This record gives sequence, structure tokens and C-alpha cells, in this order.
Amino acid sequence: MISAPHIDARQTPRLARLQAIFDAKHRLARALAGRALAAFGPGWAADFEEVLSTLCPDDMSLEAAAKGYSAFAFDSMRRQKTFEVTREYPNKTYAEAAGEVYFNDEHMSREYLPGLLLSHFLWLHHYRQIQFFDTAFVGAMRASSAQHFAEVGVGTAVYSRRILSRLPGSTGAGYDISPSSCRFARQHVEAAGALTRYAMHEQDVVAQPIVPVPWLVCVEVLEHLEQPVTFLAALRKGLAPGGKAFITAALNAAHADHIYLYRNAEEVWQHLSAAGFTLEQSFLAAAYPPPAQGVPVPLAAAFVVA
Repeated sequence: MISAPHIDARQTPRLARLQAIFDAKHRLARALAGRALAAFGPGWAADFEEVLSTLCPDDMSLEAAAKGYSAFAFDSMRRQKTFEVTREYPNKTYAEAAGEVYFNDEHMSREYLPGLLLSHFLWLHHYRQIQFFDTAFVGAMRASSAQHFAEVGVGTAVYSRRILSRLPGSTGAGYDISPSSCRFARQHVEAAGALTRYAMHEQDVVAQPIVPVPWLVCVEVLEHLEQPVTFLAALRKGLAPGGKAFITAALNAAHADHIYLYRNAEEVWQHLSAAGFTLEQSFLAAAYPPPAQGVPVPLAAAFVVA
């Protein structure tokens, strides 16, 4: 058996400390950092370190993030096992999911948001999606003279941060219905030193449309909705003529707040097309190989559209 690469505490001290916390307290997460380092190399470690060093600069905040991630991941695993049997998400309305998750500040602050943040780097399909975003979307933004963007359903602001950090001339706005997400996103952007270039709005973009922007980001929101096409139509109206959008969906991925089941990327594309988008590029990655033939696994599907 080949051992996982060693995380260098001299180069990435916060990441090494996170791994030590996982090793000591969260056995299900022990192999994750080493697996990601083996898959993506030192660039991944430096990328993750940049986020950890600003958002989790001390052991108390890092231990809280590790604990939140562990609870988030365990709950996801438990729900996924049920989904493998039923092949359906539980029957839940958007209002029920919102009350259970988005407007539950304790759950959002202690589990959902730190868990989601770390998953962007520790789940291989999530980080592969980030790499696609960097090349297919941020790269196109870099070549443009117009670098104002909006992120709808901002969550932890990982994607907004990437644009702001990599494009010093960019400005942006984040939109989310969750007060907890808005607060977390604002703190994240401020920790990255970019708050003067970013405005955060607690806003339902269907009920209150956004001012059209040339660049639009929406990551893993569609599966949280009862009527994704209605939401996508609002996004399409929020995209300025000639603009581009980066829109993603989670497929076959059971979470507490996932209520619309996309089984394949074609189903997502049909909704994008119905809302008036045209396809430029797409991406698909699986979380892990199927445990047995025919067993559905979580997928990340991303689309660059105009």
C-alpha cells in the first residue's frame, strides 16, 4: 500500500494542524487531506492554506471548523446511504428545508457553513469543480475589461473570494437569503482583505431582481429549490447582454436541504436551456467510484453559459 504524501508543516502550518486535529478527534476525516494532496499536489495545499490561515488563524477556530465539517460530512454520508436504497430525496418543501437549515443560525454557524467550506477542498469532485471555475470562468474574466460580478446563493463566499483574490481590479456583490450565510460570507471576504470591493445583500433574487452584471456565479443552488427554472429565469435576467454565467448543480447528492433531484447533467442542461441560456462549456465529476454497479454517486455538474 502506498502511503499518502506528507503535509509539510513548514509550508502549510494551518493545513498540517487541521490534519492533526482530524487524526486526533475525527477518524472519518483522517485520510482526506492526504488523498487530496496526492490528487492535486502542492498547489492544492497552498490554496487551502491561504483560506485556513485567514479564516482559522488559531486552534480554537480550526477545531470548530473541523468539528463542523465532521458533523456535516457524517450527516451527508448517512443520507447518501439511504438514497442509495430509495433512489429518491425525502419529500420536503423549500419552506421546510429553509427553516431546518438556512434560517437555523446554530446549525448554519456550527455545522453547515464550516462543513461546506472545508468540503470545497477536501472532496475531490468539489475541488475539481473549482479548478474548472478557475480556468473556464476566472480566466475569461481576466481577459475582459469588465470585471464586475455577482454571486447568487453565495454560501461561504469561496467562489467570490477566488475572483476577488485573483483579479485585483474586480468588484462584486453577493446575494443570499440566509442571514447566517451573509454574515459568514462578509467575514470571509473581509478576512481575504477584499471587503472594500464587495457588497453583501440578504435578498431573494426572484422576488427582488438584481441589476444585470457581465459575470454571474451560482454554485449548487438549483437542487435546493422546488422550481429551479423559475430561479434560472431570474438569473438569466440578471445577466447583462454579452455576459457569461457559471452555474452548477449537485446530482444524486443527498443532503438535508436538497429537494430537487437531478439524476444526470442533461437534466440540468434542459433547465438552463428552458431559462434561455446557451451553453459554452460544461464539466462533470464524481465524488468517488460507485460502490457497486448501478449505485448512484454524488456528481458535480458545472456549466459556463451565456
